[in-house]
Amino acid sequence: MERKTSSRTRIIGLRLTPDEFAKIGKKWKASTCRKLSDYVRRCLFDKPIVTTYRNSSQDDLMAELTRLRSELNAVGNNFNQAVKKLHTLHEISEFKSWLMVYEIEKKIVQNKLDDVRNTIKKLLEIWLQ
Repeated sequence: MERKTSSRTRIIGLRLTPDEFAKIGKKWKASTCRKLSDYVRRCLFDKPIVTTYRNSSQDDLMAELTRLRSELNAVGNNFNQAVKKLHTLHEISEFKSWLMVYEIEKKIVQNKLDDVRNTIKKLLEIWLQ
């Protein structure tokens, strides 16, 4: 694929106040134009400018997934700590107390995983509407 050579050889100098420049910059960043010069050219020549928009459902989804990831990381850390503790036990009495703590942790993990499953199910239902 050959690249077109640009025949743009003329330069226009334009002075703006900081507020004007900030206003143009804000509109440019909300568009899909990669370069400010491209955005200004499109404005000058009345070409269509595609602006990006934020989908609030996607933002909510990302926030919820971030929370779930944090929860799962915490669960994984707790499990790793429990396994390390198991490897250091030398007496039966220590093992029995570890088993009781493990059962409690197991219930917590199960509740968290149920929470994750339910949240994902809700998000999928919303997404598929």
